[in-house]
Amino acid sequence: MGPGDDQHSRQAGALRRLAAAPHAAAVAGALLTVAAVAQALVWPASSTESDSAFEFGFVLITLGTVLPAWLLRRYPAAAGVAVGPACLLSLLGFRALTVAGMVAQLVVLYRLGRHGRQLLAAALALPFFVVVLAFMALSMKESPAMVPAVLLASLGPAAAWAGATQRARGQAAEHTAARQLIAGSLIEHTARGERARVSRELHDVVAHHISMIAVQAETARLTTPGMPAAGAQRLSAIGDTARAALTEMRRLLGVLREDTRADLGQRQPQPGLAQLNELLDEARDASGSGIRLIVRGRVTTLDPGVELAAYRIVQEALTNARRHADGAAVDVQLIYTPDVLQLRIRDNGPGPPPGTLAGGHGLLGMRERAAAVGGELRTGAAHGGGFVVEATLPTAAEEAA
Repeated sequence: MGPGDDQHSRQAGALRRLAAAPHAAAVAGALLTVAAVAQALVWPASSTESDSAFEFGFVLITLGTVLPAWLLRRYPAAAGVAVGPACLLSLLGFRALTVAGMVAQLVVLYRLGRHGRQLLAAALALPFFVVVLAFMALSMKESPAMVPAVLLASLGPAAAWAGATQRARGQAAEHTAARQLIAGSLIEHTARGERARVSRELHDVVAHHISMIAVQAETARLTTPGMPAAGAQRLSAIGDTARAALTEMRRLLGVLREDTRADLGQRQPQPGLAQLNELLDEARDASGSGIRLIVRGRVTTLDPGVELAAYRIVQEALTNARRHADGAAVDVQLIYTPDVLQLRIRDNGPGPPPGTLAGGHGLLGMRERAAAVGGELRTGAAHGGGFVVEATLPTAAEEAA
């Protein structure tokens, strides 16, 4: 862009700011009115007509061509309906039209094309073609009204078209901005959902296995008879490393969950209730405690999303039991009904320490799993001691509200 283009852009910007000023319409209307009246008073003196009534009538109709333009900002249609006929009457009845009247008519047509009714703008521009044709048919080519009639017949449609073009450009810019906003929102939502999914999978799968490593290393160190001191030290180091990894993972999960909503729509048919026995066997081997599976009702294959949610809830509940009630017996109960699957995981330990029931990532992940398929989850102290996790999941996955 050269210096000339720069200057032109600055001038165009200055004109736009001037036109958008609060009192710009009033000032322009006042200037048009003064110019129109001045020309209307001068024109009869230079014409063959000297009748005072004729002069007064021309001044009145001239005011009619410019005064309604004051209403153009708020009522463009009303201004157009008033200015257009006044200009036609001035041309046909007085064979003249002031320059201010022509300017007012062109501004009205542009404004209607830009902000008003475009069909009305076309209707108001059409009669000037008819006037030109009538003057030519009546051999009035030399009439003083011929020049303004031709100008309005040619420039009027151009003004309306220019306004319509500006409107189309503005609407296209708005649509582009809206599409960009929607695309940005979709990208952001997708990124948040992916972070939530990765966070949940890290906690449910990776943290589960690291926790098992820590428990198994500690169990082996304490229960293996005759273990050399070096071996016990290495097992202790393995347990310490696993616990440090869990701490770092919790810190990473906090970062992933930051500014992230629960992703309720991600349901992947990975493990299901068919793999539940394997999960319980792993938990028994890792903790050395008794874990019972109690199944009631008619066992059926459920929606893959529901089975995945149930599997992950049981997995996380067992991990919590090892962490907070190591060695405690755990009952895993599944109750099948026609409408819902009820889960109940209870340990007979002392329960988790205060402050860990509401804010842990594990409980939050279980609630997300249940909500993702339209179910609900409750946790709390069990009657007679211990901790209980209860979930009610529909037999078919539902989108969370």
